[in-house]
Amino acid sequence: MKKKVIVLLWAVILCCALAAGCGKKNTLADGTYTADFNTDSSMFHVNEAYEGKGILTVENGQMTIHVSMPSKNIVNLYLGSAEDAQKDGAELIQPVTDTVTYSDGATEEVNGFDVPVPAIDEEFDLALIGKKGVWYDHKVSVSNPVAVEETESK
Repeated sequence: MKKKVIVLLWAVILCCALAAGCGKKNTLADGTYTADFNTDSSMFHVNEAYEGKGILTVENGQMTIHVSMPSKNIVNLYLGSAEDAQKDGAELIQPVTDTVTYSDGATEEVNGFDVPVPAIDEEFDLALIGKKGVWYDHKVSVSNPVAVEETESK
């Protein structure tokens, strides 16, 4: 009887471990990737020079995608809803200045953001505020990560 209980216990532990493993989908190895940054709006998108892509960094299982915007009109982002972004203590995602080079050689300074990514291929809430001071809700997702090959030093 004791042996059956132990076998049953191990079977339950194995099932739980497998179920937990199945819940950890979309995990990537630490590294740098290019990835699609998909949004629900044609007004909120990655700069045309980057063809909808950002740079996804994975470090210790935490994912962040850097996206360059078309201009400096988006001044902050917030991981969550527009309503929550306006609460005291909300941690806004601050912009950095990116210099974009277009196919014709022209350059422009735009705002770029490092957006935490909860999961690959799953929509999440990302609010934005523009120069007019109005918050907007958006749904975004990150997909199609492709590892960036390290260039060899010569």
